[in-house]
Formats: sequence, C-alpha cells, structure tokens
Amino acid sequence: MAVTESHRRRNVKKQVRVEPTATLEWSQAVELAGELSDATGPADTRRAWIHRAPERQVLGLYRVLTKFEPELPAPWWLRALSAGGLPSRKAAFRLEDEVGALLAARPGWVYVPWEEGCWEYLPSEVFAAGEAPTVPTTVMFTARHRGWLDVLPAHRGTPPKLIAVRGLDDLRSRLDDIEAT
Repeated sequence: MAVTESHRRRNVKKQVRVEPTATLEWSQAVELAGELSDATGPADTRRAWIHRAPERQVLGLYRVLTKFEPELPAPWWLRALSAGGLPSRKAAFRLEDEVGALLAARPGWVYVPWEEGCWEYLPSEVFAAGEAPTVPTTVMFTARHRGWLDVLPAHRGTPPKLIAVRGLDDLRSRLDDIEAT
C-alpha cells in the first residue's frame, strides 16, 4: 500500500502540535526588556510585564502557576506579596529604591542587575595569584524573612551562611560591619 503525500501531511500535522504552556507564558511575563548593562539600580530593570501589569493580575497568575510549579522563577517581592508579607508591589519598589539610594551613595557599592538584582561591595573582592577571585560581599533582596534583605559575606568556595538584615534601618546601622566582612 502506497502512502500518499496528503496522507503523510495529515500524519505530520497530527504529530507536530505546538501549544502554549503556562511556563512559556510566565517566562515572557518576567523577561526584562532591553539592555541591562546600563542599570544603576532596581528601578532601571523594572521593564517586564510583571512590573507594569495590574498587581492583582500578576499576583493571580503567579499563584495559579505556582500550584503546578512551586519553584517558578519570580522576583523576591512577588514571592513575599503572594505569601502575604508585603502590602503591595509599590512598597517593594520603594524599599528597593531606598536601599539603592543608600548603597549608591557609598563608595565601592555597585548594582548588579542580572537575575534578581543585588548590590556588590567591590572592595571585598580579592584576587590572589593562581586562585579564583573572591565573591564580593553582596546585599540581596529576599522573601526568606520579613526584613527583606540578606547579606552574603565575601567568600571563595563554599558560600557562608546568609546574614539576615531587618530592613533599611538595620542595614544602615550595620553597613560599616558589613563592608568589613
């Protein structure tokens, strides 16, 4: 029995089926548009759909999708908002901007926009002959606790335990010690 061309096309059409997936939709929702290398603070990276769309819509989609994929990539503030710890996305953006203003005003701190964005204290990065550079002291936002900030001390090799910071005032009061780590 000879297979006709139209029969072959029908079978190919049945086998090749492209369907949108929730994960693909989410990856587009969190995708940052444009060049990030010029970003000097978190406000410069708020270009994704999740930053501009109505907060209830963003939160609703996130909650639905995390039922199926609990480790869904999301910014710290969305995880905190979903858990009920933050009053609003606007409050998270305000905290990010205040931390940014504090650290940008001090010498040695640089904003690193990749992934979730963090601040690195470059003087803590040490290069030794024949060894990999030290990972610099890093301040990052987190949904891990209600202070919303963690410090990762400078290290080479196995990362040390994160240091929880209890908000902007605590960060401000501990910055000299943090920069010394």
